[in-house]
Amino acid sequence: MKSLKELYRIGVGPSSSHTMAPYAACKEIKSKYGEDCKYVVTLFGSLSDTGKGHGTDEVIKRALGENTEVIFDKTRTELPHPNYMQVVAKTNKGEFTHEIISLGGGAYSLDGNAPIGEEIYHEKNFSEIKEYCLKKGIKICDYAYEREPDIKDYLRLVWKQMKASVKEGLDAKGILPGGLEIERKAGYLHSQISIFHPAEAIENMLVCSYAFAVAEQNAGGGIIVTAPTCGASGVLPACLEYMQNKKKFSDDKIIDALATAGVIGNVIKQNASISGAECGCQAEIGSACSMASAALAALHNMDIEQIEYAAEVAMEHYLGLTCDPINGLVQIPCIERNAVAAMRAINALSLAKFLTQTRKISFDVIVHTMYETGKDMHCSYRETSKAGLAKTYKKA
Repeated sequence: MKSLKELYRIGVGPSSSHTMAPYAACKEIKSKYGEDCKYVVTLFGSLSDTGKGHGTDEVIKRALGENTEVIFDKTRTELPHPNYMQVVAKTNKGEFTHEIISLGGGAYSLDGNAPIGEEIYHEKNFSEIKEYCLKKGIKICDYAYEREPDIKDYLRLVWKQMKASVKEGLDAKGILPGGLEIERKAGYLHSQISIFHPAEAIENMLVCSYAFAVAEQNAGGGIIVTAPTCGASGVLPACLEYMQNKKKFSDDKIIDALATAGVIGNVIKQNASISGAECGCQAEIGSACSMASAALAALHNMDIEQIEYAAEVAMEHYLGLTCDPINGLVQIPCIERNAVAAMRAINALSLAKFLTQTRKISFDVIVHTMYETGKDMHCSYRETSKAGLAKTYKKA
């Protein structure tokens, strides 16, 4: 598994698969040929189906220059990956074709080469990580710090940006771009807290407002942190912001929680997928909920078995969740799903506190199950905007 820097990426939304990765890959290609070059980019699969809604063509032209033609090919079905694209560089020395696969979470493969970044975490799954931690008597966060001695400084930047995304999202007003006329709601939700009681209702409203804030920032093209993706970026910061404000956890404790969540996210990324185009929304929101549940369990000083159970039960009840964004925009149902998943992560924390000793399913089993479920899911329900709400919604 690679560095947590590969999982927590700070960048512009709305999609890690459709904007972050294509932009970075095209910038790498441009570095080979310079300015005096024309490009023809062809998008396939999910990149073609929902690329317009995500603004994929816009970021590609931003990366390669305006002398770029972007083609949305909706005819080819046999693809090496649902997020597949080709770039033809037309130079005075001839034409050169490059193949790009957007792997989810902002990572990409160029011309069949493995994504940039060395393998830092040598354990292959959670079972091996748990065995290592128990043998050495260390926490999951300590395992991350052992493997990446400098990661704490980066996680501080991650937490700073997460908090900034919450604040900016709460302050922002207006209509999100894309044509659905979706009004930003985070600030409104937060302003209504004073009329709610009892405490549980206040908790729900606060957590939802924080999740809405980040998810709306992402949908509006603001700067967010993939956790593990852009579309699911509101879940983890919402939970951590709420708990820090409620229980006054220090930033150091939050950093430990982020490290724990990162290890969980890495296990999912390594052994399944965090790409909605590959495995549906279960791979994005489900993974984010698992990460947030594990982070909360770590914050509350739960042991490694309880952390595993929190992450497992969070994912278990997202199995089969489809990815059906209306018009390919990361707005409906994506924004609300961030809020619901953040509340579910808190519920998973409560279950882990009392029921861990009764569990039958390991985290590795649920990760494998999620991957198998995603592969069995009809392609129309995997980020193509061809089924589900994307098909049945009719704008008034």
